[in-house]
Amino acid sequence: MADTATKTMSVQEKEPWFGKKERKLLTDPLEGNNPITVQVLGICSALAVTTQILPALVMAIAVTFVTAASNVTVSALRNYIPKQVRMIVQLVIIATLVTIVELALKAFSYPVWKQLSVFIGLIITNCIVMGRLEAYAMANKPWKSFLDGIGNGLGYGAILLIVAFFRELFGKGTLFTGTPIALNIIGPSNELTHYWINTADPNSWLYGYTNNGLMVLPAAALFLVGILIWIQRSWNKSLVDVS
Repeated sequence: MADTATKTMSVQEKEPWFGKKERKLLTDPLEGNNPITVQVLGICSALAVTTQILPALVMAIAVTFVTAASNVTVSALRNYIPKQVRMIVQLVIIATLVTIVELALKAFSYPVWKQLSVFIGLIITNCIVMGRLEAYAMANKPWKSFLDGIGNGLGYGAILLIVAFFRELFGKGTLFTGTPIALNIIGPSNELTHYWINTADPNSWLYGYTNNGLMVLPAAALFLVGILIWIQRSWNKSLVDVS
C-alpha cells in the first residue's frame, strides 16, 4: 500500500511539459504583459532598429535567443550562484551569449550586422533580459524559464516588427528591403525601380504622393509605440493602471 501511494504521489507531482501554465508563459507576453507596451522595457532598440523590417527581425531573433538561453543557464545554476554576486554572474552569461550572436551575425550577414551596429552589443543592457533573470529564472526550473524567455522575446519582437512595418512602408515606400522578397510598394517609378503604386503617374490616385521622412526618424517609433499602448489599453481595460 505504501509503495502504491508513493507511486501515485510521484505521478501527481509530475508537471506537464506543455500544460496551461506553460502555454501562458508563451502567450502572456504577447497579450496582457508585453515587455514593451505594458512593462515599458526595451524602448531604446524599438526606436533605433525599426526603420526597416529586416534589422527589426534580426534584433527580435537575437533578443529571443539571448533571453531564452540566459534564462535556462541562470535557472540551472540558480542554487549555486551566491546572492551577493548574482547580477555579476548574470551579466557575464548575457555578455557571452551576446558575443556569440554578434560574431555569428558578423560572419553570416555582415551588412545587417553593420546596420545594427552598436545595438547588438546593447542587448547586454536590455532591461527585458536582466528583468526576466531576476524576476523568473532565479526562482523557477529551466524548462519554464526557457518558455518564459521565448515568450518575452516573441512579445518584444512582435512590437518591433509592427513598428518597423509602418515605418518602412510610410517612410520609404518599401517592405522587406535587403531580403529576396523585397517589395517596392509606393513611390515614383523610373527606369531602374518599379513601384506597385506609381506616384509619378498622373493617372494614379496618389499622384504626387511623397513618402513621409518623419517615419524614418526615431521620433516616429516613439509615436507608434504610444499608439500601440493606447490601442492595447483601449481594448483591454485591465491594463490601464498597470504602468
